[in-house]
Amino acid sequence: MILFAVHPLATLNAVLNSLAAVLLIVGWTMIVRGNIRAHRAAMVAAFAVSTVFLVSYLTYHALEGSRPFLGTGAVRPLYYTILMTHVVLAAVVPVLALRMFFLAWKGRWKAHRRLGRITLPVWLYVSVTGVVIYLMLYHLYPGDPPPADEVARRSPVADPAAEVAKESPEGNWLAGL
Repeated sequence: MILFAVHPLATLNAVLNSLAAVLLIVGWTMIVRGNIRAHRAAMVAAFAVSTVFLVSYLTYHALEGSRPFLGTGAVRPLYYTILMTHVVLAAVVPVLALRMFFLAWKGRWKAHRRLGRITLPVWLYVSVTGVVIYLMLYHLYPGDPPPADEVARRSPVADPAAEVAKESPEGNWLAGL
């Protein structure tokens, strides 16, 4: 697996989904233990991480478009089943999460708990399947890696010495440092 062949925003999205899943589990664990303050902190953090994910996801797809799944055989319908359920439920999560925040803000704890029994598993499923989709698309069934110049173009940290050499008539003066 070549991690650097994957667009950095795609990897960031998987990391953010993983972090959201961990925060959701921590939030649930805290409320089961009766620690309301820690529950609130974990759930607000999960919402914030998911919001950053959404911005990163939309940015990635605006810049790169979509990537075809290259797996074949029995894994193909499995991938598309996971993808479709993920997409449909991902559209519902923001509505559920915002409603949960509203109910908590209003102190409507019975309704908050009732909706939480639906929201938590849906949100957790979306976060976990987001990581599964990333792994299947970019690491388990990636197809041919992109050419080296494409990887370099996607890299957030380009070689500054190479950039200076391209722009400077004196050549790569940084190479001797």
